[in-house]
Amino acid sequence: MITLTVRTDSPEAEIGLFEDTTQIDYLTWHAHRELSVTLQPHIEELLLAHGKSLQDIDAIVGYAGPGSFTGLRIGLTIVNALAYGLGGRPVVAIAGEDNWIQRGIARIQAGDADAIALPEYGRDPRITIQKK
Repeated sequence: MITLTVRTDSPEAEIGLFEDTTQIDYLTWHAHRELSVTLQPHIEELLLAHGKSLQDIDAIVGYAGPGSFTGLRIGLTIVNALAYGLGGRPVVAIAGEDNWIQRGIARIQAGDADAIALPEYGRDPRITIQKK
């Protein structure tokens, strides 16, 4: 089973490719304000580097937080869109830093997927009130 992992809670974005529980590759880059335009190309580059395509992804694990409101929102939107667009691949959102990838892959292998990956921000988002 090929699993894609995505973490976008900070300026450093991270994606990984795993076969069962074995890491094939892991990529980290400084995405910051360019996350929305760099995430998808990096996923494609990671897959191509290992002779894979989007259709080879069997499941997706997304880091749910806590973390950046915008970063989590962008990352989990891509996770959900990929899972849906690939015909309903299993998706899992994992909160907390401790072994998040291993916990996510274990849930996938146990058949315990989420309907959609939802963020856990760790606090209320800071959204300004419209001024008129």
